[in-house]
Amino acid sequence: MADVIEQQAGQTDFPAIRRGPLHTLQMNLGYLCNIACTHCHVAAGPKRTELMDWQTMATALAFVDAQHITTVDVTGGSPEMNPHFRDFVQCLRERDVHVIDRCNPTILVEPGYEWSADFLAAHGVEVIASLPCYSADNVDAQRGKGVFEASIAGLEKLNTRGYGQANSGLALNLVYNPVAPVLPPDQNVLEADYRRFLGARFGLVFNHLFTLANMPIQRYARALMRDGEYGAYMQLLKDAYRQDNLASVMCRGLISVDWQGHVHDCDFNQMLALPLGGGAPITLGALIDADLAGRSIGVGDHCYGCTAGQGSSCGGALR
Repeated sequence: MADVIEQQAGQTDFPAIRRGPLHTLQMNLGYLCNIACTHCHVAAGPKRTELMDWQTMATALAFVDAQHITTVDVTGGSPEMNPHFRDFVQCLRERDVHVIDRCNPTILVEPGYEWSADFLAAHGVEVIASLPCYSADNVDAQRGKGVFEASIAGLEKLNTRGYGQANSGLALNLVYNPVAPVLPPDQNVLEADYRRFLGARFGLVFNHLFTLANMPIQRYARALMRDGEYGAYMQLLKDAYRQDNLASVMCRGLISVDWQGHVHDCDFNQMLALPLGGGAPITLGALIDADLAGRSIGVGDHCYGCTAGQGSSCGGALR
């Protein structure tokens, strides 16, 4: 596994790329999650204890002010499980910053987190909810028994608060990722399938579906190696590389901050402990007044996952 990580994060033939203007700050609030999914590139789960403290969030707020950041994308784990989640979101919304919550929808019906849906709606937070398939069997195989049913219940709560409804201003976007080590299907076609099935079966509505490729790192990399599929999957990603996707990869306008405040070019680099620009480790506090435009981006073999086929990013397909 160590040799794989070294290849992913260092020895690579992936093309060199540079940053554009910075507009999004992605904050990983910790690796604690109420479920543990086989495809999770964070290796999050109920036994993880890493959680971002308030001081790091306060530094992020200072960074947002200094850099005129327009969007803060909070992720995890389940970001709602961080005890400072609500205070952080409220401070961001007071600054009129657009907030995205990367939500595992089962958390919305988890005992102790029943407040989540109402809080998100009250603060106009965009919700990007993971639902890796509209088949119960596929979701439960990837995420655990009963997760599909709980996910649907969570999404229903969001719909009743206005999420996904026309003219509500409350955006609900779903995320699909493949169960098998294959590229995602056409995003527009799959979105129509999701909309038709979820609407007919459960009466659910949503704004958009984002298709994401599974990243061959952390828990998913270990699963691929266990099944003898790691090499074939990496070759699939490399063979499907499209140069025109480079212009739209998310790392050009985003930086990712881990639970301790260290900065990376994206969430995937964070999980590989690859610092910003592939250089020495650096914290967000050291970058408050920095101009990051034009700087090199740290790359590795896993970057082929973002540029293969239709492309893959936190906002779904790139083309």
